[in-house]
Amino acid sequence: MNIKNALKVEKLTKIYSKRTSEKIVALNNLNLEVKEGEIFGLLGPNGAGKTTFLNILAGMVIKNSGSVNVWGYDLDENPRQVRSSIGIVPQEVNLDPFFSPKRTLELQAGLYGIAKKDRITDTILKIVSLEKQSNSYARSLSGGMKRRLLIAKAMVHRPPILVLDEPTAGVDVELRQNLWSNVRALNKQGVTIILTTHLMYEAEEMCNRIAIINKGNLIKVDTTENLLNSIKNKKIIFKVKKINNDNLKNVNGIKFSHNAKSEIVATYEKNKHKIEEVIDIVKNSGTEIYDISTDEGDLEDVFIDLTKN
Repeated sequence: MNIKNALKVEKLTKIYSKRTSEKIVALNNLNLEVKEGEIFGLLGPNGAGKTTFLNILAGMVIKNSGSVNVWGYDLDENPRQVRSSIGIVPQEVNLDPFFSPKRTLELQAGLYGIAKKDRITDTILKIVSLEKQSNSYARSLSGGMKRRLLIAKAMVHRPPILVLDEPTAGVDVELRQNLWSNVRALNKQGVTIILTTHLMYEAEEMCNRIAIINKGNLIKVDTTENLLNSIKNKKIIFKVKKINNDNLKNVNGIKFSHNAKSEIVATYEKNKHKIEEVIDIVKNSGTEIYDISTDEGDLEDVFIDLTKN
């Protein structure tokens, strides 16, 4: 089956000029494809260009060069169709405190020119689990409910692509899980999700593929699984009775350190050494081992490795 692109950008460039002769390259020849039906993560440190990229998609920032194609529509030729194909959930909570969720969605639908008979306000409220709060003031909603209402606002025109900009910022753990279950449900219904997040475990848990950008440049784009498999180093943590620094030396590229919890941490390249070899070195040093755990590394390790240069 041939899966089409939900989003395709080629050589996308945005340069901000200051009053001085200084220029800031926010996006530098960015090439990116997002497939229909996937959850795609866009990661990068502050100032990487994520917000500029999203603002170009939203029509709030004008690119310098390159092409943007959303759901088969070219941004330069069909800007209105591009905007109708995408729903952007902003990072900031921008809701009228005296409007109910139902009124908020009805107003948003009106702004999109959707006829009353074609509106699906009640359906959307049910999708984001706000049907019970449909007539409450927005100011009375919890932080998680307000986030879900922002998602609902972005869905009134039924866009096939939903863009979430740091959707769980300031949301506690329980509400975050609730929010993600809503996002997964939308994705199962066929909505393509693009999200930016600074929470590595969130991207690791949610995304099929991830693009890492830094200083306007695309550093890496790959499946989450491949990115995790690219981690070279592995750690073994030994809980021990007593740490004796003299008995454990760095051997064959295996590095030993210890922490305040009476733990010895062995770091090594997983394609060069076997776990049994490392355990034997610790055992043979005369160290009494209580417990052993491993740390395979996570997306944060990949991120740091790729962006540190």
